[in-house]
Amino acid sequence: MPQFELANFVPQMTWLVLAFAILYFGIVRATLPRLSRTIDARENQVTGDIAAAEQAKQNADAMQAEYDSGVAAAQDTARGKLVEVRAAAGKAAEARLAAANEALSAKADAAAASLAAARSKALAEIEGVAADAASDIVEKLIGTRPAAADAAKAAQAALA
Repeated sequence: MPQFELANFVPQMTWLVLAFAILYFGIVRATLPRLSRTIDARENQVTGDIAAAEQAKQNADAMQAEYDSGVAAAQDTARGKLVEVRAAAGKAAEARLAAANEALSAKADAAAASLAAARSKALAEIEGVAADAASDIVEKLIGTRPAAADAAKAAQAALA
């Protein structure tokens, strides 16, 4: 094999080192700064994006806290108004109930008075009818009609 001969080894090694040096200094040295700039730009962009995301998260958290406090305040206000409305409705219902109770009481008193009047009238009429019936019975039994005052007195005594 010719590459292992000592006479050919040194010139091949020289050309290998020369080709490697040209490639390294010509290509790698020219592209390495551009590659480094690209990597740095991407790193800066990622760092900036992370910082912007953290800032956006802080803003969103602050907005969420503000929203939550607003909702809590609105709920508290609604609860307070609900209590007020319930109290007002309770007072209105109590007032209507009191008015209805007064009206019912007045109607009951009027009905009781009417009933008492009707009862006393009915009792008076019953006493009159009973006195007349007793007078008729006495007249049929003994042949003479008793006095109206005596018949009324006897009917009252019997009904009492």
